[in-house]
Amino acid sequence: MKKLILSVAIAVTLLGTISSAFAYEQGDWVVRVGMSNIAPDDSSNYVSVAGADLGVGVNIDSNTQLGLNFVYFYSPHLAIEVLAASPFNHDIGLDTVGPLGSTKHLPPSVSANYYFSEPSAKFQPYVGVGINYTIFFDEEFSSANSNAGFSKLHLDNSFGLAAQVGFDYMLDEKWLVNASLRWLDIDTEASFDLNGSAGNVDVSIDPFVYSITAGYHF
Repeated sequence: MKKLILSVAIAVTLLGTISSAFAYEQGDWVVRVGMSNIAPDDSSNYVSVAGADLGVGVNIDSNTQLGLNFVYFYSPHLAIEVLAASPFNHDIGLDTVGPLGSTKHLPPSVSANYYFSEPSAKFQPYVGVGINYTIFFDEEFSSANSNAGFSKLHLDNSFGLAAQVGFDYMLDEKWLVNASLRWLDIDTEASFDLNGSAGNVDVSIDPFVYSITAGYHF
C-alpha cells in the first residue's frame, strides 16, 4: 500500500510538472515570427482634380510579408502585444481603368489580449483590441502615369483601432505555433498633382491581416 501511495504521489507530481511547463505566467514573454498577409477591404470616394469629380475611385491590392510580434504577460490571462513587420508593398489602381502607382507602409499596432484557457493548457485562444498607426512611404506613380502628367503622390499616415482573434498551440514548454486574424482601421487621403492641378481622394483601406507564425516562450 505504501508503495502504491508513493507511486501515485510521484505520478501526480510529474503530471503537475508537465502541466505547469506549458503555463503562461505573469512576467512571461512570447516572440513570434512568420508570414502575414494584408488583404484590404477597401473603398474610396471618387478622385477629384481641380475640384472636378472624375467619377472613378481607387483600389489597393493585397501583399504578404514577414510578420513579427512580441507579447508580454501581465497575468496568466492578460497580455500586451506589439505587432511589427517588414514593409508591405501595395499597388494602387483606378477602378475600371487600371494601374496607377504604388506605396509601401508599416502598420505597427499595440493591443491588449485576453486568453480564455487555463494557463497550463496547450491550446490558448485569445481576443485582443488596441490601436494601429500606419506609416506610408515611397509613394510613386507608374512610369506611364508619370509620363501622362501625374506627380507628387502622397498618402497621409493613419491612426485607428485594431482588433484580433487568434490562438497559440504549445508544442512544448518553449516552442509554439500561432494563427491570428486581425482587422485594422486604416483611412488615408491621397493627394497628387496632374499637369499642375491638385488632386485628391479619400480611401478606407481597413484590411484583414492573416498571420501564421512560430513562437518562442520564455
